[in-house]
Amino acid sequence: MTDGSATALQLARAAVDRDAVRRADPALFDALLGDDGTRVLPVWQGKALAVPDRAALALQPAHQVTAALVRVYLGRTLEASSLEPAGTPVIASVLTDAAAAELEPDPERWVGLRAASTLMSARDAALFTQALAITNWHASHGYCPRCGSPTVVEQGGWVRRCFTDDTEIFPRTDPAVIVRVLDPDSRLLLGSNALWEHNRWSLLAGFVEAGETFEDAVEREVFEESGVRVTAARYLGSQPWPFPASIMIGMEARVAPGYDPEAVTPDGQEILALRWFSRDELWQEHEDILLPGGSSIAHAILRDWYGGPLDRPPAERR
Repeated sequence: MTDGSATALQLARAAVDRDAVRRADPALFDALLGDDGTRVLPVWQGKALAVPDRAALALQPAHQVTAALVRVYLGRTLEASSLEPAGTPVIASVLTDAAAAELEPDPERWVGLRAASTLMSARDAALFTQALAITNWHASHGYCPRCGSPTVVEQGGWVRRCFTDDTEIFPRTDPAVIVRVLDPDSRLLLGSNALWEHNRWSLLAGFVEAGETFEDAVEREVFEESGVRVTAARYLGSQPWPFPASIMIGMEARVAPGYDPEAVTPDGQEILALRWFSRDELWQEHEDILLPGGSSIAHAILRDWYGGPLDRPPAERR
């Protein structure tokens, strides 16, 4: 992408050294919890504790968060904040309802990643994204997928081991392509999903299937959802999307030669409507239509095609 993918992709701002070498230390958490410099990121029901009236994580001294359903060592920060220096070790701790209420009873202090990440620093967005992705995985892997036995957390929270057969289970991420489909006039194809509210539009997307390349997934997903044959698929960028466990691979593709762009047909199940938008048309309707939120890669890809912020007319694109 041309307008600075590192900053445009809100959840791809890597400002944490994951310090993976330390994960093998069996005494890791004893050392971390005994270090006055360690900070804990409390996670409760997929939300993190925020500083009052600020889009910033309220990292806690280790002695403030003594109980957790699961702990994960996230690594060391690469950026300083007003409260913590660079190099601060951070643990994500998943709390029960009771522990979360005891730590902070005000539900407004607990924020979600989608809404808060666009206002957060790179450090906080990286910590929150990593914490949510790995704790979502823990929530669904309490038992061995092979034999159903309970699993135990090891390697600083990055491995679960089966009690029965010693199998090591590692976190999984589901890849999905999200596609900027352009016609010969560089109009952009947007779809309206059956699960969304009225008049919300976004790029076509879908999961990569087993044994499939990103490029093949682009061609298949676009055809399945719109009937459009595309070619020249190319990579734009990627970012994690921990809702619950995806990574979104941004791609661009062009309508195949000889195909009529006006012959698009929504599949009627996932996609209920399809439209081609020029930049001017998108601006003319910007007050009436709903577009992807700022934390999503879809927003960044849209902005890149548009040439600047979506809240300015095309004449003011930079």
